[in-house]
Amino acid sequence: MKVYVIAAIGFAALTLSSCDSKEKAEKDAAANPSPQQILANTPATHGKLSKPVELTTPLNQEWVKTGLASYEMKCLACHKLDETRIVGPGWKGVTERRTPEWIMNMIVNTDEMLDKDPTAQEMLEQCLVRMPNQNLSEDESRHVLEFMRHNDGVQ
Repeated sequence: MKVYVIAAIGFAALTLSSCDSKEKAEKDAAANPSPQQILANTPATHGKLSKPVELTTPLNQEWVKTGLASYEMKCLACHKLDETRIVGPGWKGVTERRTPEWIMNMIVNTDEMLDKDPTAQEMLEQCLVRMPNQNLSEDESRHVLEFMRHNDGVQ
């Protein structure tokens, strides 16, 4: 009889500890979502682009160059090309975590995105500084996006 009681207690302890491990794993996964999970949960953007964003492969090297020039002139003071946050978040991996439309809208429709987009508002809470509108056109923002894709290793 003693053996059965000990076995039952052991089984109950094992069951409880495995539930705790599952709950811990689920909490860890929610706290550290993959880029694919982030993209899947990104809401439709609040900005308004005049045309759909069409990505090219291979990259348009002229756009990469003009995007780099825009980055150096208007973005470099607040954004690094790695994961490091200065004032704004680092750009490494941004094209894997955000849609092209979201990125371009954040560049050209900054105020509307910060006012209405939950993801942009969450980033504002983390960075504590409102991104200024740099008055880039949609075409210029498309070039910056091409440079971001290049920075993320797209050829």
